[in-house]
Amino acid sequence: MTSLFPLKSNNCKDSITQEQTMTPRNISSLLFGGLALAGIPTIANAQIGKEVAIPTHLSDGQEFLIRTGVLIDHGKHLFSANWTGQEGGGRPMTKGTGNPLADPSDKLIFPKNFNRISAPDANSCAGCHNAPFGIAGGGGDIVGNVFVLGQRFDFATFNHAGSTMPTKNAFDEAGNPVILQSIANSRATLGMFGSGYIEMLAREITAELQMERNTLPPTGGTIALMSKGISYGTLKRNGDGTWDVSGVTGLVAPSLSTSGQTGPNLIIRPFHQASNVVSIRQFSNNAFNHHHGIQTEERFGIGADPDGDGYVNEMTIADVTAVSVFQATMAVPGRRIPTDPTLKTAIALGEQRFQSINCVRCHIPTLPLSPGGNLYTEPNPYNPNSPPNLQVGNYPTLTVDLNSMAISLPLPRLSADGMGITNVPAFTDLKVHDITSGAGDPNREALDMNQPAGSGGFFAGNPRFITRKLWGAANEPPYFHHGQYATLRQAVEAHAGEAAVERAAYGALPMAEQDAVIEFLKSLQVAPPTVTSLVFDEFNNPTTWPAFPATYP
Repeated sequence: MTSLFPLKSNNCKDSITQEQTMTPRNISSLLFGGLALAGIPTIANAQIGKEVAIPTHLSDGQEFLIRTGVLIDHGKHLFSANWTGQEGGGRPMTKGTGNPLADPSDKLIFPKNFNRISAPDANSCAGCHNAPFGIAGGGGDIVGNVFVLGQRFDFATFNHAGSTMPTKNAFDEAGNPVILQSIANSRATLGMFGSGYIEMLAREITAELQMERNTLPPTGGTIALMSKGISYGTLKRNGDGTWDVSGVTGLVAPSLSTSGQTGPNLIIRPFHQASNVVSIRQFSNNAFNHHHGIQTEERFGIGADPDGDGYVNEMTIADVTAVSVFQATMAVPGRRIPTDPTLKTAIALGEQRFQSINCVRCHIPTLPLSPGGNLYTEPNPYNPNSPPNLQVGNYPTLTVDLNSMAISLPLPRLSADGMGITNVPAFTDLKVHDITSGAGDPNREALDMNQPAGSGGFFAGNPRFITRKLWGAANEPPYFHHGQYATLRQAVEAHAGEAAVERAAYGALPMAEQDAVIEFLKSLQVAPPTVTSLVFDEFNNPTTWPAFPATYP
């Protein structure tokens, strides 16, 4: 019997699809546990002398045949892989954006195959995403910061005496020489814990905002944009059918773009600290090319080799689904509540003050997912199509219950209440806010990734960041979007702009109460891998804690 979904093997330079003869026993192994790599059958012929991290890829369609746990294991393997040039690692002819090099005659081959600023800059996703406890998919130390937008350069050098070609080495789109502080935005590496729930919240909010938008007739009107108790300002439609987005708050430029009678898409973009990326899948398609030079089928085309490395189909659609589901199903952060009564009292007081000084205006403690909102699906219905990402309707949908305790998902997990609502305690509103003090604030970024590269808006810089999800923050240092704060207190005290009132209220608290706020923030932790409870003590034993804001004793 021939497999309906043949395996992809890296034992050929062009990754030619190979069919494998499948016996009933092979099929059983594939569906119910499998062999070798994460339960996926291996190609029969050995690859002697071959040095690849992923000897066997999923074939498109195979993701629907294997168990969810096997799919997640394969995704983790892809995320943790140390990619090599023998399987498509590196991108000699393309930038990290996916565009051709500015100077195609100067290929990114040794000694230009790695570059800390313009990338490729890592062998593995887990090389940066590994905290705490060495968990693949976690956050990273400041050494793992990514230089966002540096990838629009071929090979960053800062050699102003060399080539003046824009975006080749040392000169930007406007022909200006760049320095470390202006070539890119240095960003901390965040963990993907609980990210499936975050993406589903973003989808639900987007759907509601779009429904509200669609009630405005072509003859004009104004509507308040509201979802899950969060105000996104007001949207106006003019009498000629055009749109006025000046009253909309908390969304970035790509979500507010209009053209004639075509309204704004109002899409919530929960990933990237400047709210730039719609889905885990888009994030993955971008990152594998940017950081490793691994080009996915859905982004770059089946059988295509735009980076000129001699390899095609470096990651299949099924592979991208696997690595997306791996991230989406990562464990949910919880609370570390010490046994010491004095510390418990401080944490409870800190929660009360966090609320009373109105930090919860943006760091909303809990957002609800509607019944069924825990059913994570691939692909995301709001995936952008330019550059390409898998679209609903062009491929079957894969569904995973994020709340399931029956399919061996990483623990701990959330659960639905009696009404079917899953409350997500992420402490965010998924809006962007200007939390800087204005021009000259070092917390502002040099470039705005939500504006077209090279435009005036792009070079005007960025002061707006999506409200940091505080769950798990305490044991994922460093802090703030740039990762240059070593303590939670520094991050709190750096708030300004739209957060100035709350920052002043915090500063007016007695020192003991400021300390209590910090103690509360310290309790928001990712659990060690052996812990299955959302609330645990310093000995990793399960414990309990009242709903926010807690009262103790």
